[in-house]
Amino acid sequence: MREPLQREPLHEALVTPGSPWRGIDVHPELGSTNAEAARIGEPWHVVTTDHQVTGRGRLGRTWETPARTSVALSALVPAPSAPNAAGWMPLVTALAVRDAIAETTGLAANLKWPNDVQLPADDDRKVCGILCELHPAGIVVGIGLNVDQDRDELPVPTATSLHLAGATDVSRHDLVVALLRSLVRWHAALSGGAGERSAAHAAYRSACTTIGREVDLHEAGGAVRRVRATGLDEQGRLVVAGPTGEYAVAAGDVVHVRPGGREAQR
Repeated sequence: MREPLQREPLHEALVTPGSPWRGIDVHPELGSTNAEAARIGEPWHVVTTDHQVTGRGRLGRTWETPARTSVALSALVPAPSAPNAAGWMPLVTALAVRDAIAETTGLAANLKWPNDVQLPADDDRKVCGILCELHPAGIVVGIGLNVDQDRDELPVPTATSLHLAGATDVSRHDLVVALLRSLVRWHAALSGGAGERSAAHAAYRSACTTIGREVDLHEAGGAVRRVRATGLDEQGRLVVAGPTGEYAVAAGDVVHVRPGGREAQR
């Protein structure tokens, strides 16, 4: 049953001694959680909604999901002060989502650079997207995680939900709590010493299925280049090898290419 989120139990679970979270707002309906978190402008404040009607993604994409079928939340977190750390924020957020999915459902998840979470149990379809935006008080981290949608309730054929991957009766409350607690851990690693940051980088590289495969790189200007992803640099940029050699990519849409040259899920 598609139950609404309740603020009080979420607040009790997250705003506790020793936790950085300072508040959580739960809206029955909201345009964009990222826009609302940016408007409030308070670090460690969470905005979530049962029904996001103008959700925003990378490259100006928008979408709407049926009410009470997904986790749509945004949180303003302090920008990590270490050099090059901000570029890793979308990547460690994907690690937090992966961990929360495993904790609450037992499902394995793969990460596609820079901000997608995919489920091998449903042909590596996309279950979650992430949008991080700079803010004067830090970084607004936005997460859209499909939970209970059926196939005909999803915006594109390459999307999936936890339900479609075999996880039934998933508690969105438990997902939100697990996700935000995991985000705190990965943010702390990214904000820590060189060893902690290196461990976070290594964890993402290990989980990222983009590295080592042929991809079609859709650039902002419209060009599409088929290249091989060889790794990530210290800023979290994708390093690719093309006809002119290796270079780093900071932005762009990556499409995995299946054996035989076919595009995989976007």
